[in-house]
Amino acid sequence: MTVFHLLRHGEHAVQGRICAGRAPGIGLSARGRSEAEAAAERLAHAGIAAIYASPLDRAQQTAAIIAKRLELPVETNQELNELDFGEWTGQTFDEVRKHPRWPEWAAHRSISRIPGGETMREVQRRVVEAMIEMRERHPDEAVLVVSHGDVIRAALVFALGMPLDFYGRIEVATASLSTVRIDPGGIRVIAINERVPAAR
Repeated sequence: MTVFHLLRHGEHAVQGRICAGRAPGIGLSARGRSEAEAAAERLAHAGIAAIYASPLDRAQQTAAIIAKRLELPVETNQELNELDFGEWTGQTFDEVRKHPRWPEWAAHRSISRIPGGETMREVQRRVVEAMIEMRERHPDEAVLVVSHGDVIRAALVFALGMPLDFYGRIEVATASLSTVRIDPGGIRVIAINERVPAAR
């Protein structure tokens, strides 16, 4: 049995204002660092055997804080990268919502593509395949996966057998933990969006 703790990175510097996507150089805010430290304490006794993280700064910084507390290395996994927001990367969310392709993307994630970017099906395929590979490497261990909200939601809707168009019904807050178990009997979601309050 492999247990996956799916952790969204902590709050970043332009959270809620800019579509950060895969833009480089966007790290954690002070609150994001506090969120990561709180998550590290929460995971300190979870028996984590390995840490995998998206290559983006905010995920790497979150993983590094937890890795220091758990005394484990961080392995970067490109398949855990953020959804490619293509032409929308770096735009404000108000600008994105004015784009003619936004209504289709907002309503039908399963059949639409961001201009110059990625589909949710592509995201789901890569994250699920990454988890399958991790399971082969850690067949009876707990694994921490530090990634992004859209990527984690894509994994959760797969595990729940939900259509991709329902992915927005799942809340994945910054520094929240969702837990999935894979064993010979199949895949099971143990928890969604668990949060530990950050120190103020």
